[in-house]
Amino acid sequence: MPRPAINVAVRAARAAGNLIVRNMNRVEGLAVLEKERMDFVSEVDRMAEQLIIRDLKRAYPGHAFIGEETGHSGKSRQTWVIDPLDGTHNFLRGFPHFCVSIAMLEGNEPVYGVIYDPLRDETFTASKGDGAFLNERRIRVSPRDGVAGAVLATGFPYRQRRHLAAQIDMTRTLLASAEDVRRTGSAALDLAYVACGRIDGYYETGLKLWDMAAGCLLVREAGGRYCDMAGREGLPESGNLVAGGHKVAFGIVEAIQPVLTPELLAG
Repeated sequence: MPRPAINVAVRAARAAGNLIVRNMNRVEGLAVLEKERMDFVSEVDRMAEQLIIRDLKRAYPGHAFIGEETGHSGKSRQTWVIDPLDGTHNFLRGFPHFCVSIAMLEGNEPVYGVIYDPLRDETFTASKGDGAFLNERRIRVSPRDGVAGAVLATGFPYRQRRHLAAQIDMTRTLLASAEDVRRTGSAALDLAYVACGRIDGYYETGLKLWDMAAGCLLVREAGGRYCDMAGREGLPESGNLVAGGHKVAFGIVEAIQPVLTPELLAG
C-alpha cells in the first residue's frame, strides 16, 4: 500500500503535469529565460514548481524544500527535492519526452520518490524498503549481467562543457561492448527507465540533486545500484552518476576508469 507521503507527492506531480500539458500548445508565447549558457527556464517550470510546493506544504508545513527554480527554503531533516519539468529543452521544442520529479530526503538519503510522465500517464513511485512501482505494478531493473549487449543512457553536460571530452571518451569506451547508447534529454526519466528495465544502465556528469534524487531511489528499490564514477555509493555531491543493475553499474564504473579525469574521479 502506498505511503501517505507518496500519495501526496503523486497528487502534486499529476497537478503539475496537467499544467505542463495544457501549456504545450502555447510554447511560442511563453516567457523563457536563459539562466546560464544553454540552460533555460520557462514560466511553465516556475508555475509547476509553485503548484507542487503549495500542495506539499499543505501536507507537510514543517518540512524543507529544494526546488530547481526557487532554491532552498525551510530547515528540517525532511527535505522535498523538486524538478517541476525535467526536460525543459525538450518541452520548449515540442519534443514529447519530459517529466515531473519529486523526492523526499531524510538527511542525505532519498526515502520517497515520484516521477510522473504526463504524456504517457506513467507514474513511477518508490518508498525506502517498499520497492518500486510503475502505475502501481512492481518493477525491477533488467537482469543483464554486465555492459556487454546493454542499452545505456546518458546526457551530455551543457552546464559543464569542460567534461564533454571525458563524456565522449566514456561513450566511445562503453560502445566497444554495449549494444547502444540513448540520449533522451531527461535524466529523471532515464533513471525511471533503468528502474523498470527499459534501459540497462545510465551514466552522466554534472547532474543536480533534483535531477537524480527520485530516480536513484527508484533504481535502488527496483533492485539496482547507484554510485559516483569511482563506485562510491550514495547521491554524489559532484552529480557524476552511474546507475543500473548491480553488474551493469559495476561494469560501467570499471570500463570508464581509464578515461576519467581526476576531477570526475574525485566525486
